[in-house]
Amino acid sequence: MTAQLEAPEITVAKAGGAIGAVIGNVQLGGDLAPETVTAIRQALLDHKVIFFREQHHLDDAGQLAFAKLLGTPTLAHPTSKSLDDAANVLPIDSDYGKANSWHTDVTFVDRIPAISILRAVTLPPYGGATTWANTVAAYANLPEPLKALVDRLWAVHSNVYDYAGHADEGRIGGVDVKVETHRKQFQSKLFETEHPVVRIHPETGERSLVLGHFVRRLVGLSSAETTALFQLLQNRITNLDNTVRWQWQPGDLAIWDNRATQHYGVADYDDQPRRLHRITLAGDVPVSVDGVRSTPRTGDATHFSSLDN
Repeated sequence: MTAQLEAPEITVAKAGGAIGAVIGNVQLGGDLAPETVTAIRQALLDHKVIFFREQHHLDDAGQLAFAKLLGTPTLAHPTSKSLDDAANVLPIDSDYGKANSWHTDVTFVDRIPAISILRAVTLPPYGGATTWANTVAAYANLPEPLKALVDRLWAVHSNVYDYAGHADEGRIGGVDVKVETHRKQFQSKLFETEHPVVRIHPETGERSLVLGHFVRRLVGLSSAETTALFQLLQNRITNLDNTVRWQWQPGDLAIWDNRATQHYGVADYDDQPRRLHRITLAGDVPVSVDGVRSTPRTGDATHFSSLDN
């Protein structure tokens, strides 16, 4: 009888004290051994974002085949267009905007994606890093009185402005046509969802903060109170000690736990082209610390994603 070959063990090296690890000794694809997939998923839960170098062999099909080992792919986006030949792949393309604002992916729907998988396609000669923050650690490090407050808070998230936008509109005649077209497509269908500010992670049981730039208001608070409290909490999340910054190289792929992180694409590469391809995996509807599920106010996202139960 021929002995079955064992899959080589992956290596895991921390990239930062609070978040991030570099995974080695693996070539990603749809044919990984189950024990390798389990080890990758555990590294993701432990470190929140994990990085892979030298994955030059991957194309969209290979990225998708690997993604299916970790979960059920969603459509590329609830409103924005996917690639013509890949309904699950969203191009993150600098020609149409830059995601240089702290956010968790697609929090304006009730079924927030569980995991995002991002592969470098075209990189600028300088700049263009992405930074991630640990929303579990940010919550854990809050003073107890502040935890007691945020445990009962709810926020309304919406896609009412551009994915990478800081302003709702520009001067007439001064708008980039590509960016404006993308913005209109992004807002073509309105979504608003009420999420707990603190959710329970469905796999680890940890508490994490659900905030980011899709938040429009905190339920029951005035606009001034919303702004003050939102900034206080966001500053806790994005404190540099709570982040890891990844400088992309050709062949890189990053996977992050979208239930436990925020991220920010640093727009420091001038007008150089930058393009990465993202696949997201179905998640659950967030649940508050007292067991109440998020509630959609406007828009039905069932076309975008199944529910991961």
